Amino acid sequence: MRQRKVKNLEERLAVCSAYVVAEAKEKKGSWKSLFGNEQPLYMELGCGKGQFVIKQAVRHPERNFIAVEGHDTVLLRALEKAAETQLPNLKFVRGYIQDVNDYFAENELDGIYLNFSDPWPKDRHVKRRLTHERFLTGYQTVIKDSGTVEFKTDNNELFEFSIDEIKAQGYEIVEYTRDLHNSAFSARQVTTEYEDKFSRQNKCINYVKFVV
Repeated sequence: MRQRKVKNLEERLAVCSAYVVAEAKEKKGSWKSLFGNEQPLYMELGCGKGQFVIKQAVRHPERNFIAVEGHDTVLLRALEKAAETQLPNLKFVRGYIQDVNDYFAENELDGIYLNFSDPWPKDRHVKRRLTHERFLTGYQTVIKDSGTVEFKTDNNELFEFSIDEIKAQGYEIVEYTRDLHNSAFSARQVTTEYEDKFSRQNKCINYVKFVV
């Protein structure tokens, strides 16, 4: 989706620079030192406007969160919300992560969230899907033993593809539903902006949580 231009984008991003991790690849193996504690570390890959990860950080002050977003105009909204909330357990990475192993050491993360990722519907783009095996094997390396990945999408074809990829890798599925908000898992869920929109439209949300 094409993003609208934002006036004074770079200046506004600079105001929120305290929340942005510069030279993120150099933090590999030392992310916890960035937060100054040994709390569990979670990443949202593609945070959008930040509603999900900010709510998670508020709900779980005992955890640290890293939010990754490549669209600057969208990232700006997330950063400005985070700055208003003044959360010490949340940082952002500006850009796209093609290989998590470039940014995180083995067993450095406790979990990963994938929310409404780009479905990349064309066959020639299938390897770009964040649940393709090439990404899944990377997640397995950087997430601790018994750590989890949680994935939500409204796209049925992407979800079915993802389940096939997860099963092919032999990962254990611990939670699964084709209708998240009418499931046993709904009460503890933190929603995204897209999720709220789709729920108002009575669209079913697919959800899976698996151990890597």
